[in-house]
Amino acid sequence: MEFDFVIIGAGSAGCALANRLSADPKYSVALVEAGGKDTNPWIHIPVGYFKTMGNPKLDWRYNTQPDPGLSGREIPWPRGRVLGGSSSINGLLYVRGQAEDFNHWRQLGNTGWAWDDVLPYFKRAETWNSDGKVDPVRGTEGPLSVSPTPLKRDIVDKWVEAAVAAGFRRNADYNGAEQEGVGYFQLTVAKGRRCSSAKAYLKPASNRKNLKIITDAQAEKILIQDGRAFGVTVNIRGQSQNIYARREIVLSAGSIGSPQILMLSGIGAASELKKHGINVIKNLPGVGKNLQDHLQARPVFKTNLSTMNVEINNVFKQGMIALQYALNKTGPMTMAASLGTAFLKTDPLLATPDIQFHIQPWSADKPADGPHKFSAFTASVLQMRPESTGHLELQSANWREHPLIHPNYLATKLDQNTIVKGINIARKIAQFEPLKSHIIEEFSPGSDVAIDDYETTLQWARDTSVTIYHPTGTCKMGQDKMAVVDERLRVHGLSGLRIADCSIMPTITSGNTNAPAIMIGEKLSDMILADAA
Repeated sequence: MEFDFVIIGAGSAGCALANRLSADPKYSVALVEAGGKDTNPWIHIPVGYFKTMGNPKLDWRYNTQPDPGLSGREIPWPRGRVLGGSSSINGLLYVRGQAEDFNHWRQLGNTGWAWDDVLPYFKRAETWNSDGKVDPVRGTEGPLSVSPTPLKRDIVDKWVEAAVAAGFRRNADYNGAEQEGVGYFQLTVAKGRRCSSAKAYLKPASNRKNLKIITDAQAEKILIQDGRAFGVTVNIRGQSQNIYARREIVLSAGSIGSPQILMLSGIGAASELKKHGINVIKNLPGVGKNLQDHLQARPVFKTNLSTMNVEINNVFKQGMIALQYALNKTGPMTMAASLGTAFLKTDPLLATPDIQFHIQPWSADKPADGPHKFSAFTASVLQMRPESTGHLELQSANWREHPLIHPNYLATKLDQNTIVKGINIARKIAQFEPLKSHIIEEFSPGSDVAIDDYETTLQWARDTSVTIYHPTGTCKMGQDKMAVVDERLRVHGLSGLRIADCSIMPTITSGNTNAPAIMIGEKLSDMILADAA
């Protein structure tokens, strides 16, 4: 098989890219996805992330190596392995990030990636279903449906009001002019159903004769000759075969998959490749390095108000919830991973917020295990711009084996201080009305951890914190010796090969990463078409 463009990975960026490139009928496009079609019904029901994460048919089910910053714990790292990638199994939360995130990328030497450069692509991607108000920074005609959360819960409403009472300002649109403030999440939903990148971009394009979507096809390696990438070996249902690209290959396999495929193809740190007997095509020491993620600490509060914990554990209420959704696509089954949010500063002297809250009207030790039996809510908090960086390395030269993931969480004093301050802010907000009178007890960290005890709070964070699923940076954009791609996302030192996913981020964005991933796919499509013209 031969095409003009071959895209490896049908995730958030890959689907956007496939749509935009194939919109020009003079180019043929192949989109290669390791997972299957997005036919599982739980993908399309917003609350279905409880069922999709951990499902081996939909999730790569990565695990980290024991991490010193997490008291030596290994933790699961779910990533989507299906059409739509992680946008098909995530919590549906839509966050662009701060203008300063992208201006910083530009300051690092990445021309064309400042906020004013990327905003048109955020707008092009979305249809913002607001209350009819026209906002110059929001899109109105894009394929991705973005809506305010349709579901409200008493406990979340009271948390928002308590946060305002604690001195934090209200913000109706954190994706608007300013991110800072307290409010409710925006979701990638359409008419009560998930709007994944596959739903938004692939479905409308699926009948194009110049677009070939190949599922159950895992990339083994990229084929390179004389410094040019010309094809990819894929394993399709147990059979290896080559797919050739006349013009370019785009790697969109995500922050774990993309560096792994590069290394298996002979692109990476020469010493590491030689260790596994891989022939060195291009010595790029930054492949798999600069790994960043958002780590969430999860304070839990028992409450006298009804939460999802109680409702999910009641068979009659389960039936009523299911019926409500079946009849009119409303109710608790339209709930995203979180309802309330806040982007706050741990220090008023900071230029921009450095922590993000995810307020959830449920609680669990592990989401896969189901909610607690008692009524409670979670005030999850994360540091948005961690200093700590980790890395990936190959386990072997076998493409079937997952790479070894070393997140290196909480490795710097700033990161440690910020997570402790964030936890303390969560505990302090709980002391304000109208929330305080509805809290029965602080379940976690609990009374054994004093609010002014720095070391014990930090230790609790190390013992209990988990990922919020935002790995980035492992094929970073830039010009320094650890950069993997340039500002047009071309792999340094090779032709015919680009990368489009969150791995190209020089630094992690401030918030959830699905929206920036889609923006990256949108932006690269214009660059490729401009270069091909």
